Amino acid sequence: MGKIVCLMGKSSSGKDTIYKRLLSQDRVTLRALVPYTTRPIRMGEQDGVEYHFTDEEGFRKLQDGGKVIEDRVYDTCLGRWRYFTVADDRVDLSRHSYVLIGTPEAYLKLRQFYGEDKVLPLMIGLDDGERLQRALDREKAQDAPGYEELCRRFLADVEDFSEEKLERAGIDRIFYNDEIDRCLEEILAYLKLKLEDPARGGDETWTSK
Repeated sequence: MGKIVCLMGKSSSGKDTIYKRLLSQDRVTLRALVPYTTRPIRMGEQDGVEYHFTDEEGFRKLQDGGKVIEDRVYDTCLGRWRYFTVADDRVDLSRHSYVLIGTPEAYLKLRQFYGEDKVLPLMIGLDDGERLQRALDREKAQDAPGYEELCRRFLADVEDFSEEKLERAGIDRIFYNDEIDRCLEEILAYLKLKLEDPARGGDETWTSK
């Protein structure tokens, strides 16, 4: 039986890069479960890759159809943005495993929808100073840098990834992304055990700070 891997991490922790590399490697077979957002598409993003980009009307139609599993709303400097996960009829856990990017709150909602044994948490960590520098470098590369929104996202992470929320979600393993190749190796070793033999915790085969 397959699982859904919920990849989580604060902004600029490298979770988007890890997400793409997980999909491109062949040691653990994962398919993309792409979430939705009403925020504007950023430079370098593609619709249907990082997110399905829609608007509030598109969200309402999916919600009215009973397709929305979970949603989060952020009042940003550029408007009200929504992120949400949709029940995809193409998801077949009897045959495949999937990965998506979410938050601890999204992880809990996914477990409620698919079952506690069907959703696996994968939390990425990084020093706040390094995250901020990465965020600044990425924003500078945008056609219209939004530094005010960058600061809002950085501060919002304090709430979204608070110790209380991590504890409530039962997330006690963090893979530190201070070196991407090492971090990815640890993640793949962990996932290989969890997806191939869910009864094994894998604590003896991976290390984390």
